[in-house]
Amino acid sequence: MSTDGFISPLSERYASREMQYIFSQDMKFGTWRKLWIALAETEKELGLTDSEGNPRITDEQIDELKSHVDDINYDVAKEREKVVRHDVMSHVYAYGKQCPKAAGIIHLGATSCYVGDNTDIIIMREGLLLIRKKLINVIDELSSFAMKYRELPTLAFTHFQPAQPTTVGKRATLWIQELMMDLEDLDYVVSSLKLLGSKGTTGTQASFLELFDGDEDKCRQADELIAKKMGFDACYPVSGQTYSRKVDTRVANILAGIAASAHKFSNDIRLLQHLKEIEEPFEKGQIGSSAMAYKRNPMRSERIASLSRYVMIDALNPAITSATQWFERTLDDSANKRLSIAEAFLATDGILDLCMNVVDGLVVYDKVINKHLMAELPFMATENIMMDATKAGGDRQQLHEKIRELSMEAGNNVKREGLDNNLLELIAEDDDFPMTIDELRAAMEPSEYVGRAPSQVKEYIENVVRPVLDKNKELLGMKAQINV
Repeated sequence: MSTDGFISPLSERYASREMQYIFSQDMKFGTWRKLWIALAETEKELGLTDSEGNPRITDEQIDELKSHVDDINYDVAKEREKVVRHDVMSHVYAYGKQCPKAAGIIHLGATSCYVGDNTDIIIMREGLLLIRKKLINVIDELSSFAMKYRELPTLAFTHFQPAQPTTVGKRATLWIQELMMDLEDLDYVVSSLKLLGSKGTTGTQASFLELFDGDEDKCRQADELIAKKMGFDACYPVSGQTYSRKVDTRVANILAGIAASAHKFSNDIRLLQHLKEIEEPFEKGQIGSSAMAYKRNPMRSERIASLSRYVMIDALNPAITSATQWFERTLDDSANKRLSIAEAFLATDGILDLCMNVVDGLVVYDKVINKHLMAELPFMATENIMMDATKAGGDRQQLHEKIRELSMEAGNNVKREGLDNNLLELIAEDDDFPMTIDELRAAMEPSEYVGRAPSQVKEYIENVVRPVLDKNKELLGMKAQINV
């Protein structure tokens, strides 16, 4: 491994081998060759002839192209590019060197975007399908977690201030629901992706109209056949030289949405780990801090947040590129697109691997959760206590004021004196409340204060999430390995 040049951390540390292959040179240039084969087959099937009326393309030529679809002669293409300064023509030349009989019909009638843009669409679709698989597995793992802990009461927060109780499982459904939204958006975008097809230099198909002697129907059929051969339902009906860069924007926004959901999840885990209620996996030999040996930092959740922030910001690149394209095309998209799209996919892939790893190993400390809840529950139970005292003959307005005063006193004891919450003791000692301390403590059952949270979890998972998982059961069972 070379150590004297820059190495992207996305390939070295974060992205999986599967996603790296999708954005590899082999995938890119192998797809170029498949597109050239599809073009040649299409032109032959549509009866392309030479000036004397003879078939322009033969089965022998197509077979020759197919025989060298995978053994790409990169060295020849690289040397040729030094001379012509054009990547597509360099690979046309290299392919022709391997296929001398077919050299004259490679890329016939096409412009560079025929291979470049169609390949980009194919690669993005493959990337989205891998993202989809991982997203579904994160949802599956979180669903198991939610069901397991659907009845475990925990202190809920609004504004990160103690609020009414919820359950650990119910909180997990909030994470799941956002990921389910991302899945819906992803499925829509995947279903709407189309190839550029064979549109020519300004999208008019003029070169193909000339090849087919003015036969417009054959030009239309060419797009249909190429799309079918490459596994797509259709091509975009109109374009300039390129497909609309709005497509890249839509794809990047899907990835940014997943990143936002993952960031929210990771923030919650980081806060819960600070509270010592839930902890991300921590391996036996893992070091949390170089200085403080006792520390167990939530480094995987922090990495999720870090990569997610990058993806969310990166989504601006395709949006700005789309907005600033001139007329039928400008080349200021190229360098930016090579970076922004690939890196968004690689980073999102790493994010989802981290999410799978974190969820798979979450540790729940139920006793700490209960301790925190019980420290605040007396405040939350005051409404019930007040109503019971009213039923026993008390005046609600007077009881409300007394509860308020006693709550303030107990709160000051906690905040100013560092004492335990003694609200129950204060209420038991007050003659306006006909309850003993034992009766009050008996009423402090957390499960009585979580509302429908356990039922909501069960209903949501069984009625909304499970049908989606069942439809995709062949994708389930992934386990993520993280590099560092």
